[in-house]
Amino acid sequence: MPAVLTWCCRRTQRLALSAQRLLTSSAFATLARSVTLLYKELMRSAKVAIAAAELLLILPAALFMTALFVRNLQPPEYEPAHTARQIVTWFAVRPRIGLWGLLIALPLAVLVTGCATLFDRWSDEPGLRQATRQTLALLGAHLPTLLVAGATLAAGGVLAIVALHLLAD
Repeated sequence: MPAVLTWCCRRTQRLALSAQRLLTSSAFATLARSVTLLYKELMRSAKVAIAAAELLLILPAALFMTALFVRNLQPPEYEPAHTARQIVTWFAVRPRIGLWGLLIALPLAVLVTGCATLFDRWSDEPGLRQATRQTLALLGAHLPTLLVAGATLAAGGVLAIVALHLLAD
């Protein structure tokens, strides 16, 4: 996260310097066009920052869910099952922090922020609406092939889980 924030800050500083140079040396028409481009660049930086923040907020819940799965792969005395069991125990011992904070509040914040961001993007970007319509049309045209691909991936996942279970015994 610090690297993303550092990048965003540097990018914003560079954009501010570019805007300052434009204000002192450009004609009004060029200035208006450049300010519009500057606004778009700042909005792109905001999108990157929101995406990075959402990934960081969902990370503890993803870690917990992964630990729930990994702890059952091997006996508890072997790694990584031992570490996964310790992670699950840490969450279980601290219900206010682990359950309420990291597993409910942070994912809920991601859900609300994500819905608001998507709604804002949906209403402001006609290109996003057009791309969504095209994607849905393609999915509809190739639905049987997508169902076969999904069933094949699910079968591979089931076989991988069974093989890991057999290897653990």
